[in-house]
Amino acid sequence: MEFGYVHSYETGAAVDGPGVRFALFIAGCPFRCTYCHNPDTWDMKRGKRTSSDQVLQEIAKYASFLRIAGGLTITGGEPLTQPDFVHEIFLCAKNELKLHTALDTQGYLAAKLPDAWFDPVDLVLLDIKIMNPEKHLQITGKELQPSLDFALRLNHLQKKTWLRYVLIPGITDAPEDIDALANFITSLACIERVEVLPFHNLGFHKWEELNLPYTLKNQKSPSPEEVRLVQKKLDCAIQKN
Repeated sequence: MEFGYVHSYETGAAVDGPGVRFALFIAGCPFRCTYCHNPDTWDMKRGKRTSSDQVLQEIAKYASFLRIAGGLTITGGEPLTQPDFVHEIFLCAKNELKLHTALDTQGYLAAKLPDAWFDPVDLVLLDIKIMNPEKHLQITGKELQPSLDFALRLNHLQKKTWLRYVLIPGITDAPEDIDALANFITSLACIERVEVLPFHNLGFHKWEELNLPYTLKNQKSPSPEEVRLVQKKLDCAIQKN
């Protein structure tokens, strides 16, 4: 049994992997994304300290439904801030509850984990913020390369991966950045799907509540057509890999 900090959970999540999922939100994240809609997950100690057994008891209530409808997704925050806690939950969810498992991560902290850590993970939802290293540092406060290294590692492990990309007009939508991402995708046979997620600022109130400066209050969302065009280009890249 391991102990960790949980922010929250959602029992009917429909956008965190295939089907309907139990989404477990882990507290703690090393990134400080300017467009984050859950800044309340950044600080691990803002979460509730609990045991892996307690979490699994909650998941077990829905296990019979989840086996048919979807599975378990561990997200955040960043799940890899608490690797022992998260790994114990994945192991039991896979081996005892017989659930499909998905990990939502940007992979920044993955280098410290052995390959075997990922054995009970069926699917990785990999968040790539932007392919330009300078812009990545500006947007997240962290370096890009660890996330790219993790993607290459997932490819080596032949781990099924869905790539996620947030489209923000004037920030992450430059043609050269989209082209760089498409080129990277063509080198990764593990990528099964790309999800282009339109920016929204629905989490603005959380920044206010935490007294954090939010620079994107007046930022516009991309149009459906803009999202469609980027999605089409990245889908074509998958077909080439």
